[in-house]
Amino acid sequence: MAAHTENEVVIDAPLELVWAMTNDIESWTNLFSEYSEATILEKQGDTILFRLALHPDETGKIWSWVSARTPDHETYTVRAQRVETGPFKYMSIFWEYEQLAEGVRMRWVQDFEMRPGLPVDDIGMRDRLMRNTPVQMRLIKDKVEAAARVAAR
Repeated sequence: MAAHTENEVVIDAPLELVWAMTNDIESWTNLFSEYSEATILEKQGDTILFRLALHPDETGKIWSWVSARTPDHETYTVRAQRVETGPFKYMSIFWEYEQLAEGVRMRWVQDFEMRPGLPVDDIGMRDRLMRNTPVQMRLIKDKVEAAARVAAR
């Protein structure tokens, strides 16, 4: 079985600022509340190989993984997948940016499948992502909109 999530947020900021801030991987520890590390490992053409690490969980374990991310500035889309899949059989992520009258709609789509025998299955991980992703998107919205206000002065 596979799982799918879709989340979106509208950010009241210029498209180029939203694009620049959300694609600056090295700043993700400031943009997201969940990451303790965001390190670029390698660039191959437009594709960026990078490591993300979460803050320690309740047991002190730090979860980390390597992903490959390919932004397409021309279409304002990003395709990414985990290279080190960890508990996932696979994890594919699609980001899409669209200029609307009220701001920039940023949409994230995640498709994945969990490995069998783990404490969390596809539905459990989907539910977790559907709780956490809107929280992260609201943080990003607030931070990008604050940056836009400063830039407009």
